[in-house]
Amino acid sequence: MIFDLEEDRRPRGHKHDPEALTPAQRQLGRHLVDVHDGYRQEMRQVLDALDQVAAGALDAAALRSMINRLSMRQNYWTLGAFCATFCRLVTVHHTIEDEAMFPAILKRDDSLEPVIDKLKEEHEVIAALLTRLDEACVALVAGGTGLDQVRAEADRLSAVLSSHFAYEEEELVEPIGRLDVRI
Repeated sequence: MIFDLEEDRRPRGHKHDPEALTPAQRQLGRHLVDVHDGYRQEMRQVLDALDQVAAGALDAAALRSMINRLSMRQNYWTLGAFCATFCRLVTVHHTIEDEAMFPAILKRDDSLEPVIDKLKEEHEVIAALLTRLDEACVALVAGGTGLDQVRAEADRLSAVLSSHFAYEEEELVEPIGRLDVRI
């Protein structure tokens, strides 16, 4: 599977003036950004902790403790469970988009179909990367792989998620408000 999002080939929707939206309409689109911001913050915390472990400033027990305090992680007790949980939550987020938000947008503006198709394609790339991160975390906990492999998978996922979220926000925040999409 290709893990490149082919950013230069992403379709773009027709741009409307976001200033024409009411505050309530802008808030509808802002919700997507807020959800993405939560995932961005969690990813930054994990990458920072992995950096600290690699530098010897944090041991694996401290990493585990830090991960236990993450908002998505409070009730899980192993790095492997964290990876599985993070992967599941991102998958649930994308499933909601694919099954509810995207059809609602297309029902109101079918000119966004090329953008929606590309976002769905990127969801498949991200799903594969989530699986790879989960497998690396499980192997780390089992002693079958090192921190370097987890870090490589986390870095790859972080870069792809960052790019995907930025594209999705650029193309959908305004239409969500303009089209009154409520999910």
